[in-house]
Amino acid sequence: MGKQESLTLPAFEEAYECVKKVTLDTKLIYSDYWSQVTGGKVYLKPENLQRTGAYKVRGAYYKIMTLSDEEREKGLITASAGNHAQGVAYAAKAYGVKATIVMPTSTPLIKVNRTKALGAEVILHGDVYDDACDMALKLADEHGYTFVHPFDDLDVATGQGTIAMEVIKELPTVDMILVPIGGGGLATGVATLAKLLNPKVQIIGVEPEGASCMKESLKNGKVTTLPSVNTIADGTAVKTPGEKIFPYIQKYIDDIVTVPDEDLVVSFLDMVENHKMVVENSGLLSVAALKQLDTKDKRVVCVLSGGNMDIITMSSVVQQGLILRNRIFTVSVLLPDKPGQLAAVADIIAKTNGNVIKLEHNQFVSINRSAAVELRITLEAFGSEHKEQIIQTLEEHGYKPKIVRTNI
Repeated sequence: MGKQESLTLPAFEEAYECVKKVTLDTKLIYSDYWSQVTGGKVYLKPENLQRTGAYKVRGAYYKIMTLSDEEREKGLITASAGNHAQGVAYAAKAYGVKATIVMPTSTPLIKVNRTKALGAEVILHGDVYDDACDMALKLADEHGYTFVHPFDDLDVATGQGTIAMEVIKELPTVDMILVPIGGGGLATGVATLAKLLNPKVQIIGVEPEGASCMKESLKNGKVTTLPSVNTIADGTAVKTPGEKIFPYIQKYIDDIVTVPDEDLVVSFLDMVENHKMVVENSGLLSVAALKQLDTKDKRVVCVLSGGNMDIITMSSVVQQGLILRNRIFTVSVLLPDKPGQLAAVADIIAKTNGNVIKLEHNQFVSINRSAAVELRITLEAFGSEHKEQIIQTLEEHGYKPKIVRTNI
């Protein structure tokens, strides 16, 4: 089969059987935390635990299956800085097919090495994905390689749609599926198959606020390119959605929600603390969107599309999340420059159960040192209420604390 002009139920069924050979069974996880917060029954589809840490292996493997022997022997080529690269490399290795991946020169070394470790040849070219993609298409022309598009390919989208088959088999009564959108391949596959199996299932696409190319395209009734994208959700930072898949999005997606970056930051914290799972920013779009939707008494599945996040990004997201949740904050107080003042402030903080992380003592804040020296205290609190309590107690003792906007 494959090479289809449309996404059909027989193709999805074929893909479902096909991808089982290379995928892990990512069973739904019931989320007590998000169910409590929303009043619905929220389940997570943890594709962050999938082989290579994302759903992409599904579409890549099914795409290879649909090719002729001749096309396979010529080898595959694609461009990607992220999950698609590893998905294609893994699927090609599993099929015994040669793969070449063009990655932008800015790709983190760990991603380059992981892709090479899966047996693919890696070519570094250009500053951004678009440059790498142009090079991949040029090499495909020169050498006759088969180009595997990250999202704008009906066979690839069919492979990604196998997620919906698994969800509905496991939770036939699902009312709503939330799915991240970058270029739209995952959303196309999931929405089309879910609606074929049960037209009543609501499908909500979720995009980062700073890269809402699909929302813009739907509004304009045609594929639209954004002038620029700006989001921490790098896996969904796409300017132009797919042309071939756009009609399916128009037909089967019920709504699109956009999520600001700060909601992704605190969702990362929630996911780590409540589920002990690392999910990348793009993968968190579905849970971050929950607060914008009425999911009361509904059975909701959030697709966590991937978990590939480098440690530096992770530490920065955790830090920002703690600040946004008022779990860490910095306060400035002015003290007379005389002995015992620091101990007095520390005592007040200790009595309110605040935990001091860092202290900065600046004697040169004022010309008149006896009038004032500045003490900057970075504190750990339990949240907004506790933070307010600490500030209020300092005020009651005659200090005038000022919140300082700062990183840790």
